[in-house]
Amino acid sequence: GSSGGETVCLHKYFRAPSIHSRVYVMRRQSSQEQTEKEKSMSIERVKEYFRACGIESRIQEFSASSATVGLAAELLGCVQNCKDAVFYGERAPVLVVTAGDAKIDNAKYKAQFSTKAKMLTPEETAAQIGHEVGGVCPFAVNGGVEIYLDISLKRFETVFPACGSCNSAAEFTIPELERYSHFLSWIDVCKGWA
Repeated sequence: GSSGGETVCLHKYFRAPSIHSRVYVMRRQSSQEQTEKEKSMSIERVKEYFRACGIESRIQEFSASSATVGLAAELLGCVQNCKDAVFYGERAPVLVVTAGDAKIDNAKYKAQFSTKAKMLTPEETAAQIGHEVGGVCPFAVNGGVEIYLDISLKRFETVFPACGSCNSAAEFTIPELERYSHFLSWIDVCKGWA
């Protein structure tokens, strides 16, 4: 709600503890059970962050998966869905939020980051970013993650990034995405979008 003042969001200071130590020290009863617990922790982190920002009600959870661009477009009935690609960075993991129909252009990526675009494995993504593949988003990530927004998003008034699980999303205007993701900068590292 609005009481005349701007809502202050503490994302820069809110960094949920790394799941790396908790996930791999726990005794595994079954990989399926553990995966479900990790996914639940991830969306709960995003909910906690959104609650602190006063926007928790924006999260939409679906009974079906929205983990791929095609599935998300079907569920949301639109094409403004986002995808998040996670790469090895020079100092820290690099999370690039792009339009769902865009593809990383290796030459542009190398020109931007002075290194080849090499994606983290699903296990590394969960440990270093704090979200499982399919639910990766720029919210409530582990400390040290470098977040960038690709210009392929700018053609939309609103976009739908995931919210920490493979069956969630939330609608944001571009200025809201900038604010709540606490991105470092806009970049141009994609191809194939109209």
